[in-house]
Amino acid sequence: MKCGFVSLVGRPNVGKSTLLNSLLGMKLAITSHVRGTTRNIIQGIYNDKDSQIIFVDTPGIHKPTHKLGNLLNQKAYHHTENVDVILFLVDIEKGFGTGDQFILDRIKEKNIPIFLLLNKIDQIKDKKKLLQEINQLKEKYAFAEIIPISAKKKDNIEVVIACLKKYLNEMDAIYDEEELTNVSTRFLVAELVREKILKLTRDEIPHTVACYVENYEEEKDFVHIQVLIVVERDNIKKIIIGKNGSLLKEVGQKARVDIEKLLGKKVFLETYVKTLKNWRDQEKYFLELGLKEEE
Repeated sequence: MKCGFVSLVGRPNVGKSTLLNSLLGMKLAITSHVRGTTRNIIQGIYNDKDSQIIFVDTPGIHKPTHKLGNLLNQKAYHHTENVDVILFLVDIEKGFGTGDQFILDRIKEKNIPIFLLLNKIDQIKDKKKLLQEINQLKEKYAFAEIIPISAKKKDNIEVVIACLKKYLNEMDAIYDEEELTNVSTRFLVAELVREKILKLTRDEIPHTVACYVENYEEEKDFVHIQVLIVVERDNIKKIIIGKNGSLLKEVGQKARVDIEKLLGKKVFLETYVKTLKNWRDQEKYFLELGLKEEE
């Protein structure tokens, strides 16, 4: 069977996590409009009758303004090493910009086949303009493939899978068919809570807000979960809690719906918020929040 590793790279908010979910046919990575939503390296495992493809979703590469930003960039670049193909996503609606060129200059040095995926074609009304853009991008680099897609609408997702198989090696499957991802259920639960915070608060909350599961007790018919939300300032804590706890309650209600879909059981979810100033600079919390691997 055809088997291999494929890395998804691109600027923040170009649709990498949405693409991962569409490729797998399930919600594995959270999505939002906020830069830096993806902070951890998530592997999603695609299986069909003749292939196994391990997709690696990486944080958006951007100009860092703090320690966390530097760390996210390092993680993204590290996970373009030792893969079989790189999927380089560009938001075609916004066009190919200097940030995209910066990423291309870094990844083209790796001598790995690069697919250029032009995402959000559903937003492009002028198809002639799209063809002109594709012809111009052909001159920037000898991409292995250039594929216009809509990760949200799942346009050309099957084309991406079919093309990838041509670049993968014949070998035995790396993972069992039952395995879907490299991350734990606790991680996925915490990410679903974080997603709801980002979507409900919009631009009021910086992307540095973090969540992790402090307690997870699974019974036969239900799961009791406690999730800690970590913020840097008391005013952010107040926003997340909301008037008389209204926003935090809504976060919990919306997250619980998705968590029950994920687990297939009734969920009793408790969420609470803690202020921890400068947690980004503390190695302990990089480890606990999954932003840094132990040596």
